[in-house]
Amino acid sequence: MTTLAIKIPRITHEKFWEICQANKDLRLELTADGEVIAMSPTHSWTGKQNSGLTAQLWNWNDSSELGVVFDSSTGFTLLNGAVRSPDAAWVDNEHWNSLSEEQQRYEFSPIAPDFVVELRSSSDDLATLQAKMREYLANGVKLGWLIDPKQQKVEIYRIGQTPEILESPTLLSDEDLLPGFELKLNKIW
Repeated sequence: MTTLAIKIPRITHEKFWEICQANKDLRLELTADGEVIAMSPTHSWTGKQNSGLTAQLWNWNDSSELGVVFDSSTGFTLLNGAVRSPDAAWVDNEHWNSLSEEQQRYEFSPIAPDFVVELRSSSDDLATLQAKMREYLANGVKLGWLIDPKQQKVEIYRIGQTPEILESPTLLSDEDLLPGFELKLNKIW
């Protein structure tokens, strides 16, 4: 995925929303520094991998009904003002239901997901994704998985801990936050 960063000093969330509405075919994010990041569509293979990942998370949540699952087109407004779109995200029901209907339906919800996944595509810079994972944690995300299909590595991010690196795992889970969820990586690799 190719990215283009555009520096727009002191852009407001309203202006960012207008930019997004005027460019609906683009996937955009807003950094805490006011930089608008435009990302190209993913390659077919990455889209296939991401769909498999989101489907597994959605299927687990559908049976557990513990929260709400979001795909890669969803923007979340973090505490630092950034609007980020993880490849997959999950928010527990209590957290989600603390938002008003307007915040849920008509905004980039002002909430940090409880769980995020970033799937590294062939053109993604690893250091940039690692910084994004640290930003998620600094803004309230409890658990993040950075999946690198090319190297078959996973970095697991938890608040207050050094990232755990797994080499060629076949399964990922976290019983504390996501009881019963198992991500089968053979669908991702």
